[in-house]
Amino acid sequence: LLDKFPYYVLGWKDANGKLAMDYLLTNWTGESKILLQMALQCWMFIRLDRWCAKSWRPKMIPLVNTLLAEDDKERRKTVFIEACSKLKEYENVEAASVLELALWKGKLKSGWSNDGAKRQALDRGECRCVCGSNIVIPNVAMFLGMIATTRSD
Repeated sequence: LLDKFPYYVLGWKDANGKLAMDYLLTNWTGESKILLQMALQCWMFIRLDRWCAKSWRPKMIPLVNTLLAEDDKERRKTVFIEACSKLKEYENVEAASVLELALWKGKLKSGWSNDGAKRQALDRGECRCVCGSNIVIPNVAMFLGMIATTRSD
């Protein structure tokens, strides 16, 4: 069943405002544990893999294992919320990186400096500094509800 639906369907809420994961976390049986494990594999790890963010996987696996091993319902929900917020954080980092790369590439392709003077060959490092990412990314992050973090390069 999980192979037939896209991974993001598991993030949809029903008419009661609950995720499919909420039902699995609440009705804890051996079968729901197996189904939750498969669902988390699809929902979390495939999302990270689509971003090519395999480096985040070792940080997520202990959270998922803790969630699956937890017997207390409230603690299980807390760990699930923590795992979801970590996943969102990782996605935000990857999205900001992709946006920065796109701005950088656009600046490289344009060949124009900020003062309007045409240059023959722009320095890659300079393009990265003047591509406008320091202005665009915080504004896009604020618009999308992402947490804007300052980077030191």
